[in-house]
Amino acid sequence: MLVKSSIFQRIYYGWFIVFIAGLGIFFSGPGQTYSNSQFIDEYIRDFGWSRSQVSSLYSVATLIAGLIMIFVGRFIDRFGQRMMMVSVGTLFALACFFNSMVSSMWMLAIGFFLVRLLGQGSMSLIPNTLVAQWFIKKRGRAFSIMTLGSFASAMSFPIINTWLIGEWGWQFAWRFWGVLLLVLFVPIALIGVRNKPEQIGLVPDGLSQNERGDAGVTIGAKVTASEQNWTLKEAMRTKAFWAILVCVGIPSMINTGITFHIISILGTNDLSPEIAAMVLSLMAAVGIPMSLVSGYLTEKVKTNYLLLGIFIIEIMLLLLLLITNHLVIAIVFGTLWGIANGFERIALNVIWPNYFGRKYVGSINGFGVTMGVLGSAFGPLPFGVGFDLFQSYTPILLISLVFPVIGILSALIAKKPDKTQLVEQS
Repeated sequence: MLVKSSIFQRIYYGWFIVFIAGLGIFFSGPGQTYSNSQFIDEYIRDFGWSRSQVSSLYSVATLIAGLIMIFVGRFIDRFGQRMMMVSVGTLFALACFFNSMVSSMWMLAIGFFLVRLLGQGSMSLIPNTLVAQWFIKKRGRAFSIMTLGSFASAMSFPIINTWLIGEWGWQFAWRFWGVLLLVLFVPIALIGVRNKPEQIGLVPDGLSQNERGDAGVTIGAKVTASEQNWTLKEAMRTKAFWAILVCVGIPSMINTGITFHIISILGTNDLSPEIAAMVLSLMAAVGIPMSLVSGYLTEKVKTNYLLLGIFIIEIMLLLLLLITNHLVIAIVFGTLWGIANGFERIALNVIWPNYFGRKYVGSINGFGVTMGVLGSAFGPLPFGVGFDLFQSYTPILLISLVFPVIGILSALIAKKPDKTQLVEQS
């Protein structure tokens, strides 16, 4: 077994799992908007399709993929992360090859659906549930390290895609990622992934059975005597489950809406597209250290309090966009946005296993990923419609303030549930 290797006796194997999970998050890139956006103009130029046609297909494909993610979570619980990661990685590579052959609208629709389902959805969900199995007390810092793969992906894919498309064409770019998935990621996942530490004679966090014992573990500044494993049906009977779903959907919707229209929003304030690009880069750069900080904080502070802080920052962001008409203010906005994103990426992933345990985290977190994908599908629409109606983003930005307020109320409701109370009520 792997654990018998001398290096794995010195270093807890869970940290190698974190690396593989981070690699999985990185390779979700071909299914993410920051990667697909590089291909849109190529489709429009080569095939004569309109921007609205391509955008509509992308939104519908994202919506359908989001709904199906519920079943992906159940498959993870049934078949395990290793089999799912290898299977999804292989299918995702084939989806990349399929996208390289797109020549009609129906092929584009199928291609968008496949990369959104397998990339944005599945390749994000599987690593999150995998790391949750290997860590409890150190779960926050493990997630923060894994999330570095997300920021690395967001920063590198647009640059690499632009170069590949410019040198060899968009078809080659899709095939490039398909080959890397098959020859690099899939073999690493097949050889290296183990679903749970118990499979190789270990326990979560690298503690021995005697060290862990019944002493309890610290989760979100609260000591629990033992980890409570909830089924999906049990979790759905709690107020916290539905409140967390709201907390997941709102940032996804607001962030996607702002990101999709950031050039236009800042343009109405006489700021150039270059400044808008700088804001996006600054957001990603600031998010890296903030994700590490938030990973540590999730081990010390109750997770719903962190969610409360996220929505307070979102209110500040929406108000700040109203007056972002100077480079200095744009830098402040990008920095604050990066802080919020750093906290969101960790807190919204850690909260599911922290609240509902490891055993059925795939099914439960599958609902969370579904809500996130649905939020990203609907996010750009109100900003676009609002601008068309009012010829300004001010009304929709003010109306959008309602959502983080709802998020604040949901965060206050989203207290860690106690399974014993659920049993007593039944």
